[in-house]
Amino acid sequence: MADRLLARELFEELRERLALRWLGGGQRGGERVIERGEHLSRRPSLAGYLNVIHPNKVQIIGSAELAWLDGLDARQRWEVLQKIMDSRPLAMVITQDQACPADLRGFAEESDTPLWVSPRRGYELLNLLQYHVARALAPRITLHGVFMEIYSIGVLITGESGAGKSELAIELVSRGHRLVADDAPEFTQIAPDVLDGTCPELLQDLLEVRGLGVMNIRQMFGDTAVKKNKYLRLIVHLVRAPEPAKEAMARITGESESRRVLDLDVPVVGLPVAAGRNLAVLTEAAVRLHLLRSKGMDPAAAFLARHTEFLLQGDSP
Repeated sequence: MADRLLARELFEELRERLALRWLGGGQRGGERVIERGEHLSRRPSLAGYLNVIHPNKVQIIGSAELAWLDGLDARQRWEVLQKIMDSRPLAMVITQDQACPADLRGFAEESDTPLWVSPRRGYELLNLLQYHVARALAPRITLHGVFMEIYSIGVLITGESGAGKSELAIELVSRGHRLVADDAPEFTQIAPDVLDGTCPELLQDLLEVRGLGVMNIRQMFGDTAVKKNKYLRLIVHLVRAPEPAKEAMARITGESESRRVLDLDVPVVGLPVAAGRNLAVLTEAAVRLHLLRSKGMDPAAAFLARHTEFLLQGDSP
């Protein structure tokens, strides 16, 4: 994944969807770039309506903004346009196929600032541009494990090499669950509480299992056995069976903790690996238990409360 976004890359990505046309800025304008983290220093909006005081990285110019510019005298208008170009926006976009003022186009050409026009309304441009720029510049990380969709939530299966992650994944796929990525899923924090997991293009649809080699899950199980992306909600970590002395409380509450991934704490469930344990069934049960807990229902907490009440009743005269 790139750590920066070029104007021409954003233009090509949204060209058809927004019916964008390039009006000014030339080829050199297409090389205008924003680096990841650059937008955090002064906290400007990534995309927004024309703002001269706190310039957006993508300036949207609608009918109200054009009317405001028309209301300025010649000197004020020149100063405003110069200030906009000095802020070096990634691009400027005129809405609803409105006519572009000659001086605005001239400033864009002179400063190599990309100037586009679209038939879409301002709020449509704002939503899509904000989303795509934010996603391109969002923090991301690659984790080792198998990322799957189990009961409609994203689950990352982790563990030491040889713990049986891939074997567990192939059994879960055969039980109707879906593979997102094997070995090196990439996670992007697209919102404060959302980690979106995807598969690198090189590993798309592939799963490696010891003894069988690399398998194409889409070809073997069909299109429904794979998924392009999923939000990470739970980590299932395969561990060696704990010593009996250390597992007394864990037998009641389970091996649950959390793992920090970028700026988000993700729940982790530890599953001991031992002969005779059906890890596929246990993983499904762990996901169902996580879904219950996310709805406020915790069987272990309910049992402990019931146990405490029972002891108190036994102590009463």
